Amino acid sequence: MTHSTYHRGTSRNWRTLIEPIRILFVIDGMEFGGGERVFAQIINALPQGRFRPFLASVPSEAFAKAIRREDLTTFKVDFSNRYNAAVPLRLMRIIAKERIDIVHGQGMRAEFFARLAARLAGRKPYVSTLAMPVEGYDVGPLRKLLYQALDRFSEHYVNRFIVVSDRLVRTMTEDHRVEGNKVIKIYNGIEIDVFQSVGQSENRQRIRAEFQIPETALLIGAIGRVVWQKGFDCFIRAIPHIAQSLPNSRFMLVGDGALRNDLEARTESLGIQDRVLFTGQRTDVRDVLAALDIVVVPSLQEGFPVLTLEAMAMEKPIVASEIDGITEQIVNGKEGLLVPPKDPQAIAQAVRRLAENPEQASLLGKNARARVLREFSVDKMIAETIGVYESL
Repeated sequence: MTHSTYHRGTSRNWRTLIEPIRILFVIDGMEFGGGERVFAQIINALPQGRFRPFLASVPSEAFAKAIRREDLTTFKVDFSNRYNAAVPLRLMRIIAKERIDIVHGQGMRAEFFARLAARLAGRKPYVSTLAMPVEGYDVGPLRKLLYQALDRFSEHYVNRFIVVSDRLVRTMTEDHRVEGNKVIKIYNGIEIDVFQSVGQSENRQRIRAEFQIPETALLIGAIGRVVWQKGFDCFIRAIPHIAQSLPNSRFMLVGDGALRNDLEARTESLGIQDRVLFTGQRTDVRDVLAALDIVVVPSLQEGFPVLTLEAMAMEKPIVASEIDGITEQIVNGKEGLLVPPKDPQAIAQAVRRLAENPEQASLLGKNARARVLREFSVDKMIAETIGVYESL
């Protein structure tokens, strides 16, 4: 028995020396949100020679641009049709032909197909990253029931769940009754050498010049996909209250999505359209952050938002909703100010507090970067993710 165990271990070590671990990443990629950003970070940082990445997706331009890995092989797999039986068959062929060792998926639209394909392709080890459970999806009740049924059915094919918050640990172990040793908490991380306040004056000036914002103006911004979960309507409704007491303030909403037209109409109905800039989606988030004086994160529902970490690393004063996920990033009054969700007046009061107390705002920013350095670096996230791969 000892000899047999030694032999298996030796074979695995030799295989690792001879050939890298081949990982297939599966995500729909149609938008560039936190999930795509994290997958790009992992793909870029996996040690060459030790790992070989593959991607099944139809990546958006921003997603494709974020991936800088020359040895990545991308297979265009369209997950937009939720009932296309050809998709799992195509994934099975990719897994078999490319001799994939581990499948790593994210997002329910792609995950059901990927989990099924990994199972049918010889029970390949499967890793699922979960930033939000299906219960939180913004879909109709019938579709949500379908997603929940598919998710519960295919959960049995997952070897490890990577979750991004304590709340999700509880969701998976208590509500979904997944074995605790299958659920691994790994916080999202960011590139702390890229997102820093030092040396950003030129970027600040460039962004402000692009949008004709005077250097003396107080620029307050929110960034993200323009969907209901982000709570941007609350941000817009806070603006008249802020502008009343801070007449030199200007506002920026960075991102795109289904609710953009509604929010633009809201600014007109409130008579603030001249103060608010809608930039659409940007790939230069760091430079935009450099131009902002205060960042507002008015989310109603989050997993573990990357944008908050980026703003923290840039030492930006932050006003954010006091909701699960964000409360694991920011302690109220220490790394930022937390306010109740859906409360425009509370947002306005917190913004005014930061604007009128620059020393406190600066201290919050410094504390925020210090916490990112300790807990939320991309290097830490990558090392812990590699540990999950190697455990399989």
